[in-house]
Parts: sequence; C-alpha cells; structure tokens
Amino acid sequence: MDDIMWDVIVVGSGCSGAMAAQTLVERGLKTLMIDGGAKDTQYQQLIPAKNFLEIRETFREQYRIFLGDRFEGIPFGKISTGEHLTPPRRFMTKWVQEFLPVVSDTFFPLESLAYGGLGNGWGLGCCIFSKKELQACGLPVQAMQESYEVVAKRIGISGERDDAAPYTAAMVSSLQPGVEMDHNGRNLYANYQAKKHKLNRCGFFAGRPSLALITQPTPGRLPYQYRDLDFYCDNDKSAYRPWLTLDTLKLKNNFLYIGNQCALRFEETSSGVTLHALHLDTQQPQTYRARKLVLACGVLGTARMVLRSFDDYSTRLPLLSNPYSYLAAIQPALLGRDTDKRKIGFAQLSLFYDKYGDQSDVPMGSCYSYRAMMIFHLLKESPLGVKTAYRFLQFLMPSFTIIGLFHPEKSGGDKWIQLQKNTMRVTGDELHACYRLSDTEKHIIRDTEKKFSWALRQLNCYVLKKIDPGHGASIHYGGTLPFSDKNERYRLLPDGRLGDTKNVYVADGSGFRYLPGKGITFSLMANAHRVALGV
Repeated sequence: MDDIMWDVIVVGSGCSGAMAAQTLVERGLKTLMIDGGAKDTQYQQLIPAKNFLEIRETFREQYRIFLGDRFEGIPFGKISTGEHLTPPRRFMTKWVQEFLPVVSDTFFPLESLAYGGLGNGWGLGCCIFSKKELQACGLPVQAMQESYEVVAKRIGISGERDDAAPYTAAMVSSLQPGVEMDHNGRNLYANYQAKKHKLNRCGFFAGRPSLALITQPTPGRLPYQYRDLDFYCDNDKSAYRPWLTLDTLKLKNNFLYIGNQCALRFEETSSGVTLHALHLDTQQPQTYRARKLVLACGVLGTARMVLRSFDDYSTRLPLLSNPYSYLAAIQPALLGRDTDKRKIGFAQLSLFYDKYGDQSDVPMGSCYSYRAMMIFHLLKESPLGVKTAYRFLQFLMPSFTIIGLFHPEKSGGDKWIQLQKNTMRVTGDELHACYRLSDTEKHIIRDTEKKFSWALRQLNCYVLKKIDPGHGASIHYGGTLPFSDKNERYRLLPDGRLGDTKNVYVADGSGFRYLPGKGITFSLMANAHRVALGV
C-alpha cells in the first residue's frame, strides 16, 4: 500500500471513527480506514431467532451462549471493568492485552480492537450536552448542536419528550417513539409521576432515556423486537452499532477498510502523513500514506500513538474518567411476581440530579431491569449458601433494579497516563496509568450517592448495596489532549487538529476538558462529524 496516496486515513472503527469516515466519504474524499477488526466467529450464528425465555426453555445449546464454550461468561473474583461482556461480546477485547497493555494498580480501563470498537457494547444512551457542558468541554456550541442533528438522522434515536428531555437527546427533530417499559420501569415511572413535584424541588428529574434504538421500520433494519438479548446479539439491527455504518461505507468506491492492523505511530512528510502499523497476526510492519490523518482510536489509543510519534517516554498526559458505580436495589411491590415476556435489556428510565438547576454539573442514573444477565452473576454477591441464595434470587428477580450511576469528571486529583518503553512487549512499550480521586472528589461522590438513594426511596425503590467496579469502569475517558487555542504539542486546536502538527486531527474524546455525568457517546459522534467537516 506504500505507493497509494489517500486523501485521509482514519484510524479506528468505533463510534467516533465510523462517524468521521462517513462524513469524509460523503464529501467525496478518498478515505482509508485502518483498524483491528476483531469479530465474533463463534457464537453469533448459534443464537436462534427466539426471545430469551424461549431460548432458556427450548434451546439445548443455550449454555454456549450464556456461559461460553470455555465457561468464560462465569465471573470470578471482584466485579471489574468489562464484567458485563457476555461470551458473544468477548471478541471486543481480542488482542487488547497483547497490543494495548496498561500497567496500573488504580485504573482499569476497557479498550477494543474490534470491528466497530467499543460501540459493540454501547448501552445506546444518547444525551445532548447543555451549553454550559459544551463550553466546559471546550466544544463549540453552535457546531455541536448542528452535528447532533446530523448524527441523530444517521443512527436513529427513540425517546420521549418528558421531564428528562432537557438532559437527553429527546429534542432532536428526527426522534422516534420510545420503547415500551416492562413492569420494573413502569412501576418506577408511575411512582415518579406521583412524587415528581417533591423530587423536582430537590433537583431530581426522571424520564425515558433517548436510545440509539429504532422503534419504526428503517431500510435494512427492523424495529426493536423485545427479545431481551441485548447483551448477546444485534441480529435485527434495531440497535445502532458502528459496524452498520462500516458495512455501508464498504460499498462506496472512495472507501477502503483494512483490518488486522495495530496503528503504532505517524510521521509528517512534505506531502502529508505516513502511518506505521503492525499486522496483528504476522506482526509484520505496514505503512500507509495520506494527505491527512484522523485519529479515532479511543482516548488511550490516541495518546499512545501521539506519544510514540513524538518519541516521548517521559511526559505525563492528564486523564479524565467518569467515576461510576452500581446501585443494586429492589422494588418491594414487585417481589415474586411473574416476569414479563416482552422485556428490554437497555436502560428504561433515566434519573438526573440537577442540583444547581442550570444543567452545569449533572450526575445521571440509568435504571435497568435484570434478567438476561442471569442469576449466577449475583450468587457470589449473596451472603447465603448457593441453594438458598438461588431460591431467594428467583423470588427477588422481578423486583430487582440496577442503577448505573455516572458522576461528572473535572481535572483534579492524581490522574495521568505515561508511555514507557518495554522491549518485552510486542509494541516495544506499555501505557502506565494512575487514577486517584482527591478527598474533595470522594466527598462529592459519596454525597451524590446518598442523594440518589434518597430519591430512589421516594420511588419506593430501596438500595441494598453499592458496587464499585473500580476506576475506569465507566468506559468514558477524555482529557489527554485538551482543547486549546494555542498551537502547542499535546493540545488540540478547536477544529481538532493536533498541536505542533499540520495534517493530524483527533476525532475522539481526547480533547474534552470535562466529562459530564451524562452519556458521552452521542457527543463523541457529533464531535467526530464536526472534526471531519474541518478536515
């Protein structure tokens, strides 16, 4: 490929890379995507066109889907980042330990070299950042608002214009009707409607989440089927995944996808940029040339490439990662009742705490039912014996509610990453990371968790336990190359161009100077579109 000069090379096929590539291809640029490209070749074809209950009742090989051929779906030890990955989703982490090593005893991130990246496991929550949040991130307000609309039309978003609408993506013009809630979500929402005035006065607002999940027929995609297999497959294509975009782009004459690649570093030349990569299977070096380079390989992956390219093994880059925890709760009114046949594994209700009333610093709780992830995931958290715990959990399951709680993240504490040489690694180096919250940050998080527990009690939902999966478990990272008006190394200019370069752009979350508590993926895609327009 050395003799071909592309207009643009995009590195990475996740949500950001897919959106950037689509924009570039639509503008007529000859675009090459370099990517890892791992796919599931073991489990997807096993999953029958049935719902979860039908599979549990009739499918003889169900253990392969739910437990895995090597029982890799059974978690051991402490709950940690990536614990939710079922056997059919484990391909997302193929090659990661070998080619993307992270050394840390305080930070445990999740990265991917998959076809579609971490977007294969995205929870589909779509939130638009407020004007104050965009400004805090360093993002241009008008350009982002326009980009949100473009991305919404591309991916398809469903939701409702209710009390949560100011915090979600429910105000986009192309909104589809929201998905149906099961008994768990309906009960929570009914209790909110009865107590909303009290909760609103205290800064809490609840409503339906906006999801990248279609509920109306779309060419090539079926409306959501309520099979409750959301953690296992996307066979009906109702959920947006980046590979949907890539499959379409591959049909274009001005786009080429090359997988089995680990991009290592870049060098600028008189004619543009040369990208150096390793073949993941043969570990043979590869080179590609283009006039422009767009990095969308995730915050940590982009940091590796930038530091390598500047031959820098001493600089510590800043790090942002949304603090995250699970609140395990029950709704007593639902104990022991029959389960719904039509069920959804994605979030059914979102709870926002706007303590200042100005959408400037808003933690977010996403409420989930629990069924398809199976009882055995909970057994080891129970103080009871296995037989007793199993019977108890069967009774408990219909009332069981999981709240995934995301906290906003600002600069502070001891948080950094640094690339260090290690000749024992395939890439010749490894990424070292540190993430320690300040005492002030810890106090704010504990206070917020107490506030959410109080709000849930108003909804007749009672927290039994808080589960801390460790720093990095939010899988929301940013801030390593902060946006700046100055053309300095390790800074991004407002248009996404990497400081101290002429033709290198960054389209992932590396530039975000602040991470709102809301889901960030929709904003990552909008930013990627915005950056690609500038390219």
